[in-house]
Amino acid sequence: MPASEIAQNQIPDKPALEGLEAKWDAAWAEQGTYLFDRLRAAQSGRDGVYSIDTPPPTASGSLHIGHVFSYTHTDVKARFERMRGKTVFYPMGWDDNGLPTERRVQNYYGVRCDPSLPYTPDFTPPFEGGDNKSSRAADQLPISRRNFIELCERLTLEDEKQFEALFRQLGLSVDWTQTYRTISDDTIRQSQLAFLRNIERGEAYQALAPTLWDIDFRSAIAQAELEDREQQAAYHTIEFPFADGSGSIAIDTTRPELLPACIAIVTHPEGPHKHLIGTKVRTPFFGAEIEIHGHHLAQPDKGTGAAMVCTFGDVTDIIWWRELRTAAGESLPNMTTIGLDGRFLPEAPSTVADADARAWYTEEVAGKTVFSARKAIVEKLQETGDMTAVGKPFSHAVKFFEKGDRPLEIVSTRQWYIRNGARDGDLREQLLSHGTELNWYPDFMRVRYENWVGGLTGDWLVSRQRFFGVPIPLWYGLDENGERDYERVIVPDAASLPIDPTTDVPDGYTEDQRGVAGGFDAEADIFDTWATSSLTPQLAGGWQRDEELWNLTAPFDLRPQGQDIIRTWLFSTMLRSVLEDGRSPWRNAAISGFIVDPDRKKMSKSKGNVVTPADILETHGSDAVRYWSASSRLGADAAFDPQSPTQVKIGRRLAIKVLNAAKFVLSFPVPEGAQVTHALDASMLSALDGVIAEATAAFENYDQARALEITEAFFWTFCDDYLELVKERAYNQNDVGQASAALALRLALSTLLRLLAPVLSFATEEAWSWFEEGSVHTAAWPEALGIEGDTAVLSAASEALIGIRRAKTEAKASQKTPVSRAVIAAPAAKLVALEAAADDLRAVGRIAELEFVEADAFAVTAIELAPTEAS
Repeated sequence: MPASEIAQNQIPDKPALEGLEAKWDAAWAEQGTYLFDRLRAAQSGRDGVYSIDTPPPTASGSLHIGHVFSYTHTDVKARFERMRGKTVFYPMGWDDNGLPTERRVQNYYGVRCDPSLPYTPDFTPPFEGGDNKSSRAADQLPISRRNFIELCERLTLEDEKQFEALFRQLGLSVDWTQTYRTISDDTIRQSQLAFLRNIERGEAYQALAPTLWDIDFRSAIAQAELEDREQQAAYHTIEFPFADGSGSIAIDTTRPELLPACIAIVTHPEGPHKHLIGTKVRTPFFGAEIEIHGHHLAQPDKGTGAAMVCTFGDVTDIIWWRELRTAAGESLPNMTTIGLDGRFLPEAPSTVADADARAWYTEEVAGKTVFSARKAIVEKLQETGDMTAVGKPFSHAVKFFEKGDRPLEIVSTRQWYIRNGARDGDLREQLLSHGTELNWYPDFMRVRYENWVGGLTGDWLVSRQRFFGVPIPLWYGLDENGERDYERVIVPDAASLPIDPTTDVPDGYTEDQRGVAGGFDAEADIFDTWATSSLTPQLAGGWQRDEELWNLTAPFDLRPQGQDIIRTWLFSTMLRSVLEDGRSPWRNAAISGFIVDPDRKKMSKSKGNVVTPADILETHGSDAVRYWSASSRLGADAAFDPQSPTQVKIGRRLAIKVLNAAKFVLSFPVPEGAQVTHALDASMLSALDGVIAEATAAFENYDQARALEITEAFFWTFCDDYLELVKERAYNQNDVGQASAALALRLALSTLLRLLAPVLSFATEEAWSWFEEGSVHTAAWPEALGIEGDTAVLSAASEALIGIRRAKTEAKASQKTPVSRAVIAAPAAKLVALEAAADDLRAVGRIAELEFVEADAFAVTAIELAPTEAS
């Protein structure tokens, strides 16, 4: 648009960042700027679409600065691809179900779920609005499952509204009409359907097996949800007498409370006790006769060189239990002592032979916590003389649920699993192969995926003993005694989905047959949250719901996510896609690093060092925060100090400069038919062509930090040097070079706004609106103008300008002080470039006589200030 046509009254006298977020979010929503154009996508086909499998944040509290960091990385790429002409499919999901949501609801409303209670219409919770983190389960009001789920729904909907508001303020170019929830009817149907197909193909199965169990959440925990934490422990030395009375063998254990469930002793086949393999011993005090076995996992240099096998103290116990056999070739027994509530069961295991020991267990151990039971058993063994020593405390790694507060126990439960390659070499190789085909940014993150796949020890446990989530869509036939017949799994017809088996009735049965002999019983468990989140491409892309959309988006172009959930979200999504379609669900994976505090510690709620972004956005503006985020490369950790956010402040300064520079550039009229004729103008635009090429290549390679770095460096050269050099000429309507300068400025402004638009989404949109129609974010990505120019002219002129400024500063003179004569020395090649910009240098330096001389190095060798009137 020529300057004469610019409505100058729409350019504010003092451009400011304040208020731009609300202004442009409303405009984008009204204009449908970021809507997925279904018709355009259908016309262009899959190759014309760029689809993003956006991470659905967990709706259980507040967003933190890490969300702003990683989601900005995604948004920058989405904006770039949109400007490159792709129809961008950029949905948003909300991860509603899962253990964190239930815990938040319990603490927020002061309630807990008791499925045995009836539904209470119009239920009002005891209180609302506080974290109530100190509330004990005993103090929380028991309510029905349905009432509890309704509260989960209510609170997650409120969280989602707040999340969307913050993401809009941040400027995410999401299509908010393409939003899904992991607990909606559509989601439940698709999740249940995918699982039924897993069953049909033999990929899902149920089994009674040792299970890692969180006693607070009362649920099974999958391998991917584990983390090791250092805990204090001490070795207790216990003497196990040989069954023939010939002596004893000493065992060191950190878990003496599991002695009633001891089923074997294990030692290394080549260790110091190898001669005892096959020997029978008795458990001290409890009297169970057990055998000493050899196994390669026993550590001969740990403790006494032998260990007791209990069901179950740790994951190694599970391996020993599965692999060891008695002398008669029988499997070892499973003697459970700890219940699902983390307390010792009412009766001692059947292997406890001594009647007095059984009675003592019932009176002194039953119902106790692990800690109290340990104390009782240690005191008893010390009393009987069977415990001969207690070592000094030491620190060792213990398994925790990543969101839990207490060590996990191992209990035997019946659960549902999906095969994941742990015991299937062919599937494992497929997963590794598809991981190799995937483009990883940065590439070294691929190793984390490969290490996880290669280190899997068991299939994926997908059932959870919780309440708010996707119901497992199954029933079980009941035998003549009213017991579940696990061989008679009743599967619904796919057309009937979604279902809740606790309220829906299987075909061929009636409600009055529920729970009675010969009738049916519902599966009460729900899916692990990852079992639903592993289907995010399917949920967002319309799999088995909207086949046209699915074909336009899948496989998705991008999976952006954090590095800490490669083992959970990325792997599980890859698994479901390979099982269902035999392919990777995406073409590219962009992995963001962590946000760390000033001490370089990862920010997390458990550490109490999380920063919420609302105040930062309000104080510094969204463009400033986006700049900070985009400045970090994928995979790299970024430090954030809320007290001194240096990088954020730099971003704010850049955004303000964009507005001011645009206002200044637009003040110069561009005459009709203007052409770039001046060497300095052509030099600047030629250099800008190089910036376009480098920034474009960086964005294509998911390196937004490099693209920003290149563009920002040129922008400051443009503002500090080129604008200063040409402004006198651009002002002067009588100068033959005015049209060239004004046009070059306008072309550069248009290009720079588009180059910066993916990062500074609000400031660039504001400046663009002053002289262009439509949105900068749907404008074409800049391409090289192809104006031939010698880039050395701008660099030489910039160097000369800096030298002239420095000389005036050293003379303690104002930059506006006229100069009667100046001499610049430079090598011959640079002199040619300087001569091409001589007129602009004279004008900006207010130099009457400018002389160039040849020399080996560049320097302003003489500068004579013009006499002032006072002198």
